[in-house]
Amino acid sequence: MKILQLDTNHPLITEQLSAKGFMLDEDTTSSYDEVLEKIADYEGIIIRSRIPVDQNFLEHAKNLKFIARVGAGMENIDVRFAEERGIKLISSPEGNRDSVAEHVVGMLLIMMHRLFIASAEVKNGIWKREENRGDELLGKTFGIIGYGNMGKAVARRLSGFGVKVIFHDILPNLSDEFATQVSLETLKDEADILSLHIPITDETYHLIDAQFISGMKKDFYFINTARGKNVKTSDLVEAVRSGKVKGACLDVLEYEKASFENLEIENTDSAFLLQSEKVIVTPHIAGWTVQSKEKLAQVIVDKILTGFAQD
Repeated sequence: MKILQLDTNHPLITEQLSAKGFMLDEDTTSSYDEVLEKIADYEGIIIRSRIPVDQNFLEHAKNLKFIARVGAGMENIDVRFAEERGIKLISSPEGNRDSVAEHVVGMLLIMMHRLFIASAEVKNGIWKREENRGDELLGKTFGIIGYGNMGKAVARRLSGFGVKVIFHDILPNLSDEFATQVSLETLKDEADILSLHIPITDETYHLIDAQFISGMKKDFYFINTARGKNVKTSDLVEAVRSGKVKGACLDVLEYEKASFENLEIENTDSAFLLQSEKVIVTPHIAGWTVQSKEKLAQVIVDKILTGFAQD
Protein backbone atom coordinates (compact mmCIF):
# COMPACT_ATOMS: atom_id res chain seq x y z
CA MET A 1 0.00 0.00 0.00
CA LYS A 2 1.36 3.41 -1.01
CA ILE A 3 0.85 6.29 1.41
CA LEU A 4 1.53 9.99 0.89
CA GLN A 5 2.32 12.29 3.82
CA LEU A 6 1.38 15.88 3.04
CA ASP A 7 2.68 17.45 6.27
CA THR A 8 5.74 17.03 8.44
CA ASN A 9 5.02 14.60 11.27
CA HIS A 10 6.94 12.59 13.84
CA PRO A 11 9.35 10.19 12.07
CA LEU A 12 7.89 7.19 13.88
CA ILE A 13 5.06 7.19 11.31
CA THR A 14 7.44 6.45 8.47
CA GLU A 15 9.62 4.14 10.55
CA GLN A 16 6.84 1.95 11.89
CA LEU A 17 4.67 1.79 8.78
CA SER A 18 7.67 1.08 6.53
CA ALA A 19 8.68 -1.74 8.86
CA LYS A 20 5.23 -3.24 8.30
CA GLY A 21 5.53 -3.17 4.53
CA PHE A 22 3.86 0.13 3.62
CA MET A 23 5.49 2.40 1.02
CA LEU A 24 5.58 6.01 2.25
CA ASP A 25 6.36 9.17 0.32
CA GLU A 26 6.50 12.65 1.85
CA ASP A 27 5.57 15.88 0.10
CA THR A 28 5.31 18.91 2.36
CA THR A 29 5.86 21.60 -0.28
CA SER A 30 3.75 20.88 -3.37
CA SER A 31 0.67 22.99 -3.98
CA TYR A 32 -2.86 21.65 -4.04
CA ASP A 33 -2.82 21.43 -7.86
CA GLU A 34 0.55 19.70 -7.90
CA VAL A 35 -0.65 17.08 -5.44
CA LEU A 36 -3.73 16.46 -7.60
CA GLU A 37 -1.48 15.37 -10.46
CA LYS A 38 -0.13 12.40 -8.52
CA ILE A 39 -2.69 11.58 -5.83
CA ALA A 40 -4.22 8.76 -7.91
CA ASP A 41 -1.04 6.75 -7.25
CA TYR A 42 -1.77 6.51 -3.53
CA GLU A 43 -4.08 4.37 -1.44
CA GLY A 44 -3.65 6.36 1.75
CA ILE A 45 -2.83 9.92 2.76
CA ILE A 46 -1.66 11.30 6.10
CA ILE A 47 -2.46 14.98 6.64
CA ARG A 48 -2.64 17.75 9.18
CA SER A 49 -4.13 20.97 7.78
CA ARG A 50 -1.96 22.22 4.92
CA ILE A 51 -4.07 21.04 1.98
CA PRO A 52 -7.88 20.79 1.91
CA VAL A 53 -9.23 17.37 0.99
CA ASP A 54 -12.34 18.53 -0.82
CA GLN A 55 -14.57 16.80 -3.36
CA ASN A 56 -12.31 17.77 -6.26
CA PHE A 57 -9.31 16.31 -4.45
CA LEU A 58 -11.17 13.09 -3.71
CA GLU A 59 -12.35 12.74 -7.30
CA HIS A 60 -8.70 12.77 -8.38
CA ALA A 61 -7.74 10.29 -5.61
CA LYS A 62 -9.27 7.35 -7.43
CA ASN A 63 -7.50 4.65 -5.40
CA LEU A 64 -7.72 6.22 -1.96
CA LYS A 65 -8.69 3.84 0.83
CA PHE A 66 -8.06 6.02 3.89
CA ILE A 67 -7.39 9.56 5.05
CA ALA A 68 -5.50 9.85 8.34
CA ARG A 69 -5.61 13.24 10.09
CA VAL A 70 -2.87 13.80 12.65
CA GLY A 71 -5.14 15.72 15.01
CA ALA A 72 -8.78 15.86 16.03
CA GLY A 73 -10.76 18.10 13.67
CA MET A 74 -11.90 16.89 10.25
CA GLU A 75 -13.27 20.17 8.87
CA ASN A 76 -10.69 20.34 6.05
CA ILE A 77 -12.05 17.06 4.67
CA ASP A 78 -15.26 16.61 2.69
CA VAL A 79 -16.38 13.91 5.10
CA ARG A 80 -19.69 13.19 3.39
CA PHE A 81 -18.15 12.65 -0.05
CA ALA A 82 -15.30 10.59 1.37
CA GLU A 83 -17.72 8.29 3.16
CA GLU A 84 -19.82 7.94 0.00
CA ARG A 85 -16.70 6.68 -1.77
CA GLY A 86 -15.98 4.19 1.01
CA ILE A 87 -12.86 5.97 2.20
CA LYS A 88 -12.02 5.31 5.85
CA LEU A 89 -11.48 8.44 7.96
CA ILE A 90 -8.95 8.28 10.79
CA SER A 91 -8.20 10.95 13.38
CA SER A 92 -6.18 11.01 16.59
CA PRO A 93 -7.80 13.12 19.33
CA GLU A 94 -6.48 10.66 21.91
CA GLY A 95 -2.96 11.88 21.09
CA ASN A 96 -3.25 15.51 22.15
CA ARG A 97 -6.08 15.55 24.67
CA ASP A 98 -3.67 15.76 27.61
CA SER A 99 -1.81 18.66 26.04
CA VAL A 100 -5.09 20.51 25.44
CA ALA A 101 -6.26 19.89 29.00
CA GLU A 102 -3.06 21.28 30.51
CA HIS A 103 -3.22 24.29 28.20
CA VAL A 104 -6.78 25.04 29.30
CA VAL A 105 -5.91 24.95 32.98
CA GLY A 106 -2.69 26.88 32.43
CA MET A 107 -4.33 29.72 30.52
CA LEU A 108 -7.13 29.97 33.04
CA LEU A 109 -4.81 30.18 36.04
CA ILE A 110 -2.68 32.79 34.29
CA MET A 111 -5.81 34.82 33.56
CA MET A 112 -7.47 34.52 36.97
CA HIS A 113 -4.28 35.23 38.93
CA ARG A 114 -3.09 38.00 36.57
CA LEU A 115 0.29 36.32 36.22
CA PHE A 116 1.30 37.79 32.85
CA ILE A 117 0.19 41.26 33.86
CA ALA A 118 1.88 41.25 37.26
CA SER A 119 5.10 39.76 35.88
CA ALA A 120 5.31 42.34 33.11
CA GLU A 121 4.72 45.15 35.60
CA VAL A 122 7.42 43.99 37.99
CA LYS A 123 9.90 43.62 35.12
CA ASN A 124 9.16 47.25 34.27
CA GLY A 125 9.69 48.44 37.83
CA ILE A 126 6.02 48.54 38.81
CA TRP A 127 5.07 46.88 42.11
CA LYS A 128 1.29 46.54 42.47
CA ARG A 129 -0.26 44.14 44.94
CA GLU A 130 -3.88 45.13 45.52
CA GLU A 131 -4.41 45.82 41.81
CA ASN A 132 -3.19 42.30 41.02
CA ARG A 133 -5.32 40.46 43.56
CA GLY A 134 -6.29 37.12 41.98
CA ASP A 135 -9.48 35.10 41.70
CA GLU A 136 -9.52 31.48 42.90
CA LEU A 137 -10.83 28.45 41.07
CA LEU A 138 -11.84 26.81 44.33
CA GLY A 139 -15.62 26.73 44.74
CA LYS A 140 -16.46 27.75 41.18
CA THR A 141 -18.53 25.85 38.63
CA PHE A 142 -16.66 24.95 35.46
CA GLY A 143 -18.89 24.39 32.42
CA ILE A 144 -17.77 22.36 29.42
CA ILE A 145 -19.53 22.17 26.07
CA GLY A 146 -18.52 18.97 24.31
CA TYR A 147 -17.51 15.96 26.39
CA GLY A 148 -15.35 13.95 24.05
CA ASN A 149 -11.63 13.29 24.39
CA MET A 150 -10.72 16.90 25.11
CA GLY A 151 -13.60 17.73 27.42
CA LYS A 152 -13.05 14.60 29.50
CA ALA A 153 -9.32 15.30 29.81
CA VAL A 154 -10.05 18.83 31.04
CA ALA A 155 -12.49 17.52 33.64
CA ARG A 156 -9.90 15.05 34.91
CA ARG A 157 -7.29 17.81 35.28
CA LEU A 158 -9.73 19.89 37.32
CA SER A 159 -10.48 17.12 39.81
CA GLY A 160 -7.94 18.44 42.30
CA PHE A 161 -8.95 22.09 42.16
CA GLY A 162 -12.14 21.92 44.21
CA VAL A 163 -14.40 23.00 41.38
CA LYS A 164 -17.78 21.62 40.37
CA VAL A 165 -17.54 20.42 36.76
CA ILE A 166 -20.65 20.21 34.59
CA PHE A 167 -20.97 19.67 30.86
CA HIS A 168 -23.40 19.68 27.97
CA ASP A 169 -23.14 17.28 25.04
CA ILE A 170 -25.47 16.21 22.24
CA LEU A 171 -24.90 12.55 23.20
CA PRO A 172 -26.71 11.26 26.32
CA ASN A 173 -25.50 9.47 29.44
CA LEU A 174 -21.87 10.64 29.49
CA SER A 175 -21.56 11.60 33.17
CA ASP A 176 -18.57 10.13 34.99
CA GLU A 177 -16.64 10.58 38.23
CA PHE A 178 -15.17 13.87 37.00
CA ALA A 179 -18.20 15.74 35.62
CA THR A 180 -22.00 15.75 35.53
CA GLN A 181 -24.03 16.09 32.34
CA VAL A 182 -26.63 18.87 32.37
CA SER A 183 -28.89 20.67 29.94
CA LEU A 184 -27.53 23.68 28.12
CA GLU A 185 -29.93 25.86 30.12
CA THR A 186 -28.58 24.52 33.41
CA LEU A 187 -25.01 25.08 32.27
CA LYS A 188 -25.82 28.69 31.41
CA ASP A 189 -27.42 29.18 34.82
CA GLU A 190 -24.58 27.70 36.88
CA ALA A 191 -21.24 28.14 35.09
CA ASP A 192 -18.62 30.61 36.30
CA ILE A 193 -16.25 29.40 33.57
CA LEU A 194 -17.10 28.15 30.08
CA SER A 195 -14.76 26.00 27.98
CA LEU A 196 -15.47 24.82 24.40
CA HIS A 197 -14.48 21.35 23.16
CA ILE A 198 -16.59 20.91 20.04
CA PRO A 199 -15.96 20.50 16.30
CA ILE A 200 -16.93 23.14 13.76
CA THR A 201 -20.19 22.22 12.04
CA ASP A 202 -23.20 24.09 10.71
CA GLU A 203 -24.73 23.76 14.18
CA THR A 204 -21.67 24.98 16.10
CA TYR A 205 -20.65 27.84 13.78
CA HIS A 206 -20.90 31.05 15.87
CA LEU A 207 -22.47 29.06 18.70
CA ILE A 208 -21.06 31.61 21.10
CA ASP A 209 -22.71 34.86 20.04
CA ALA A 210 -24.45 37.78 21.73
CA GLN A 211 -27.60 35.75 22.38
CA PHE A 212 -25.68 32.89 23.97
CA ILE A 213 -23.52 35.21 26.06
CA SER A 214 -26.49 37.21 27.34
CA GLY A 215 -28.13 33.92 28.32
CA MET A 216 -25.31 33.18 30.78
CA LYS A 217 -26.65 34.02 34.23
CA LYS A 218 -23.28 34.99 35.72
CA ASP A 219 -20.38 37.03 34.47
CA PHE A 220 -17.92 34.35 33.38
CA TYR A 221 -14.47 33.42 32.15
CA PHE A 222 -14.35 31.99 28.63
CA ILE A 223 -11.89 29.49 27.15
CA ASN A 224 -11.71 28.32 23.54
CA THR A 225 -9.25 25.66 22.42
CA ALA A 226 -11.70 24.16 19.89
CA ARG A 227 -12.18 26.16 16.68
CA GLY A 228 -12.16 29.92 16.19
CA LYS A 229 -15.34 29.93 14.14
CA ASN A 230 -17.30 28.49 17.08
CA VAL A 231 -17.29 32.08 18.34
CA LYS A 232 -18.65 35.28 16.81
CA THR A 233 -15.67 37.48 17.60
CA SER A 234 -17.41 40.82 17.46
CA ASP A 235 -19.92 39.65 20.09
CA LEU A 236 -17.16 38.27 22.31
CA VAL A 237 -15.28 41.56 22.09
CA GLU A 238 -18.38 43.46 23.19
CA ALA A 239 -18.87 41.05 26.10
CA VAL A 240 -15.28 41.54 27.25
CA ARG A 241 -15.67 45.31 26.99
CA SER A 242 -18.86 45.23 29.06
CA GLY A 243 -17.44 42.87 31.68
CA LYS A 244 -19.94 40.10 30.99
CA VAL A 245 -16.92 38.03 29.99
CA LYS A 246 -14.46 38.60 32.82
CA GLY A 247 -11.57 37.23 30.81
CA ALA A 248 -11.06 35.24 27.60
CA CYS A 249 -8.42 32.56 27.01
CA LEU A 250 -8.21 31.92 23.28
CA ASP A 251 -5.96 29.39 21.56
CA VAL A 252 -8.01 29.66 18.36
CA LEU A 253 -9.38 32.66 16.50
CA GLU A 254 -12.14 33.13 13.98
CA TYR A 255 -9.67 34.96 11.75
CA GLU A 256 -7.14 32.12 11.38
CA LYS A 257 -6.32 30.65 8.01
CA ALA A 258 -7.83 27.23 7.34
CA SER A 259 -4.31 25.81 7.66
CA PHE A 260 -4.03 27.40 11.15
CA GLU A 261 -0.66 28.88 10.11
CA ASN A 262 -1.40 32.53 10.91
CA LEU A 263 -4.13 35.17 10.94
CA GLU A 264 -5.95 35.66 7.65
CA ILE A 265 -7.89 38.79 8.67
CA GLU A 266 -6.82 41.68 10.85
CA ASN A 267 -9.48 44.16 11.97
CA THR A 268 -10.52 46.18 15.01
CA ASP A 269 -11.88 43.09 16.77
CA SER A 270 -8.68 41.09 16.35
CA ALA A 271 -6.68 44.16 17.40
CA PHE A 272 -8.74 44.41 20.60
CA LEU A 273 -8.14 40.74 21.45
CA LEU A 274 -4.41 41.11 20.93
CA GLN A 275 -4.16 44.25 23.05
CA SER A 276 -6.61 43.67 25.90
CA GLU A 277 -5.30 42.72 29.36
CA LYS A 278 -8.49 40.67 29.76
CA VAL A 279 -7.56 38.36 26.88
CA ILE A 280 -4.84 35.71 26.53
CA VAL A 281 -4.16 34.58 22.96
CA THR A 282 -1.94 31.68 21.88
CA PRO A 283 -1.25 30.55 18.26
CA HIS A 284 -3.32 27.35 18.06
CA ILE A 285 -0.82 25.38 20.15
CA ALA A 286 -3.02 23.87 22.87
CA GLY A 287 -2.48 20.42 21.39
CA TRP A 288 1.19 20.99 20.55
CA THR A 289 3.67 19.58 23.03
CA VAL A 290 6.77 17.44 22.58
CA GLN A 291 4.80 14.53 23.98
CA SER A 292 1.65 15.07 21.91
CA LYS A 293 3.61 15.12 18.64
CA GLU A 294 4.74 11.57 19.36
CA LYS A 295 1.41 10.41 20.78
CA LEU A 296 -0.57 11.79 17.83
CA ALA A 297 1.71 9.94 15.43
CA GLN A 298 1.51 6.69 17.38
CA VAL A 299 -2.29 6.78 17.46
CA ILE A 300 -2.36 7.25 13.69
CA VAL A 301 0.05 4.35 13.13
CA ASP A 302 -1.91 2.06 15.43
CA LYS A 303 -5.20 2.85 13.71
CA ILE A 304 -3.75 2.37 10.23
CA LEU A 305 -2.28 -0.97 11.24
CA THR A 306 -5.59 -2.04 12.78
CA GLY A 307 -7.52 -1.28 9.61
CA PHE A 308 -4.98 -1.96 6.87
CA ALA A 309 -2.35 -4.35 8.17
CA GLN A 310 -0.17 -5.71 5.34
CA ASP A 311 -0.07 -9.45 4.70
